[in-house]
Amino acid sequence: MNAQQDQKVTIGSLIALAFAVVFFSGLLQTNEWYGVFDFTTLNGGFGKVAASVADGAEGIRTAMSDFRGKGGSGAKDGFIFALTLVPTVMFAMGMIEVLQHFGALEAARKLLTPLLRPLLGISGDSGLAMIASLQSTDAGSSMTRGLIDEGKMTKEEGDVFTMFQFSAGAMIVNFFSSGAVLFTLMAADGTTPAVPASIGLCVAVMFVTKIFGANLMRIYLKVTSRKTTETEMTVAGGEA
Repeated sequence: MNAQQDQKVTIGSLIALAFAVVFFSGLLQTNEWYGVFDFTTLNGGFGKVAASVADGAEGIRTAMSDFRGKGGSGAKDGFIFALTLVPTVMFAMGMIEVLQHFGALEAARKLLTPLLRPLLGISGDSGLAMIASLQSTDAGSSMTRGLIDEGKMTKEEGDVFTMFQFSAGAMIVNFFSSGAVLFTLMAADGTTPAVPASIGLCVAVMFVTKIFGANLMRIYLKVTSRKTTETEMTVAGGEA
């Protein structure tokens, strides 16, 4: 048995897993003091920088822009965009190493495999990457790459998991930062909400459709793999 299989799931491992779930889920994304236990809050963001903006007949005025600036294009703009992802990826991978030391990944593997294996065809090792992907596509993708490199996930499983992640990517953050405002709107008569649904229902629908999309990819890979195998067998038989 290897070291991973010999590792026991202890109370400390379960506590580390619970912390990881809260830390990467986005549940504590706030400006309150407890926001320090949230990945996105701690990751922060670049400040604004001054930029010159043309203002028609008035000439040039000063405005504030983000780290990437304004008006970039081509490979250079892509490089600057990629540069902004480096802190996120490094921070996520660093936290995973710390959590792995305390047994969180082993606890996730044993607790989540019975659920994720029939649901998506992947092991519980991907549990934290799945949770992270609900808040940050960058963190989720870097964790997935690490799982594949370490042999904890096959290429086919990675394809299925990638389909799950990037359908409604960073679902929690994107939905609550932009879509949730719709639920505060009222109908024209001012008596009923304009959106006849709850936030919980919308999140549940998105999560179910993510699982549905991942299983479509799962079926596609099985069909194409079967066809490839049959073709190779036919060619081998003809050569014989």
